[in-house]
Amino acid sequence: MNPLRTFIAIDLPAPIQASIEKQTARLRQTLGGEFIRWVSVQNMHLTLKFIGTIAASHVDFLKQLLTRTADMHPQFDLQIGGIGSFPTSKRVRVLWAGIHAPADLASLQRNIEDGTTRLGYEREERPYSPHLTLGRVRQNTSLADLQKISAALNNIQLGNISSFRVDSIHLYNSDLRPEGSIYTKLFSAPLGKPNQRGDI
Repeated sequence: MNPLRTFIAIDLPAPIQASIEKQTARLRQTLGGEFIRWVSVQNMHLTLKFIGTIAASHVDFLKQLLTRTADMHPQFDLQIGGIGSFPTSKRVRVLWAGIHAPADLASLQRNIEDGTTRLGYEREERPYSPHLTLGRVRQNTSLADLQKISAALNNIQLGNISSFRVDSIHLYNSDLRPEGSIYTKLFSAPLGKPNQRGDI
């Protein structure tokens, strides 16, 4: 089998995808598609760990890791809201919607990071910054156009978009194609029940 380009992520339910599309419509309309490659809401997910290229034979190890990690963590709620950019508001490369995350998310992500490191995958040294990528600025965009993007971000604010219950984590394969990435779900592991650790 060919090598796989993999990552671990949280899915967004269809009603949340629809809500994001509705709430960001004005921003997409204002900026258009000339300077920004927008992410389809159907492809949006909250990445917990980008692993990279692996041999197909390693998938079973990752499945075991996801199952063990998911069993240790209860379900929790995430709130989506706010908008921003990486690396800065003046030098926009990535547009994102914010995630207001509980400690449960940080703990889950940290355990996945630790687990994949023990399996021999490279540790991410940057602090984890949970977000949903809305779009990426195209290469060779002029300084004047970057300023237009920055101004639009300042003028269009997103409040709280929606919240949802996280009940599972997923292993994905990412197939890079000229028309955009194709994501294939390889495995899913359900989180524990919300009251597993006495949560209400």
